[in-house]
Amino acid sequence: MIKKLLFIHLSFWLITSCKKEQPNIQTQTFYKEVITPDDIKTITPEEAKTYHKDLKYQYEYRTGTSGNYEYNYEINGVDQEGDSVSGTINIKGKYGAGIIINKDKKNIDIQVEWVDYGKLKGIDEVGNNYQLEAK
Repeated sequence: MIKKLLFIHLSFWLITSCKKEQPNIQTQTFYKEVITPDDIKTITPEEAKTYHKDLKYQYEYRTGTSGNYEYNYEINGVDQEGDSVSGTINIKGKYGAGIIINKDKKNIDIQVEWVDYGKLKGIDEVGNNYQLEAK
């Protein structure tokens, strides 16, 4: 009985220890994991293949495939002092990024998050907050 258990244990150890390590293969995709403000400046050739514009919806255009869309919106809103801002963002799921223009005509990079239908909150690189709406 002990020999049988020892044989089973040794066989299991040999099988698991001699297993070749499988390479970690990443799926190739053109979708970025994190959207950055620079994403609104250009459409890559891969994104251009799936470019879609539909005037019935709030977004300016979308790229990607079903379940993996990235949307582009024109936005406007106010900064934490109540001054008007406007700009453009790209968003995928709940989060995105873009560039807004403040009252001094200065471009500001922001990160955004949906908070309600058509409403977003934004934060810039120095921590200023923005209340925004998709046009």
